Amino acid sequence: MAISTKSNTNYIQRLQTELYNQMTTPSPPGISAFPSSEDSLTIWTATITGPSKTPYANLKFEVTLTFPTTYPYKPPLVKFITKTFHPNIDSNGNVCLDILKNKWSAVYNIRTVLISLQVLLGDPNNESPLNWVAAELWGKEDAFNKKILEIYDYKEEEEEEEYDDDEKSCSSGTEIEQEKKQTI
Repeated sequence: MAISTKSNTNYIQRLQTELYNQMTTPSPPGISAFPSSEDSLTIWTATITGPSKTPYANLKFEVTLTFPTTYPYKPPLVKFITKTFHPNIDSNGNVCLDILKNKWSAVYNIRTVLISLQVLLGDPNNESPLNWVAAELWGKEDAFNKKILEIYDYKEEEEEEEYDDDEKSCSSGTEIEQEKKQTI
């Protein structure tokens, strides 16, 4: 089934309107998003700062939003580029969030998505985890915070190694996503 020119135009007009709103209206604290390229409105790069009083406080996360031609009637594909340890984000950056799946509405926009992601960082849905290890640790504050610090410190170390020694290759670090060993 071919997509009509009119629906394609509506999709581009909607993204242009959202870009205009991003540029003219102050964003809520800790979120921003703009097209990744001057040539296309279909892929945006966003930055989300972790909410205060959470394990992610003051950490910055880069996220991509890829918009289908059926946007705003279908949600964007959202992916965390910054590696994070979270019950609803897998090791590939995929996100489990109801408004990006079965609860999507055309009234949602880029800001709605980003605010929802920021809230999700501090309030995961452990009933629908993508990362079982993170879900099991979520209620154990010390263990969870330790894991976040390990990941964050590793990323800092990796960046330093990359510049300090060109012959060193940085490994991908300890894999944080594991299969759940117990059957529910």
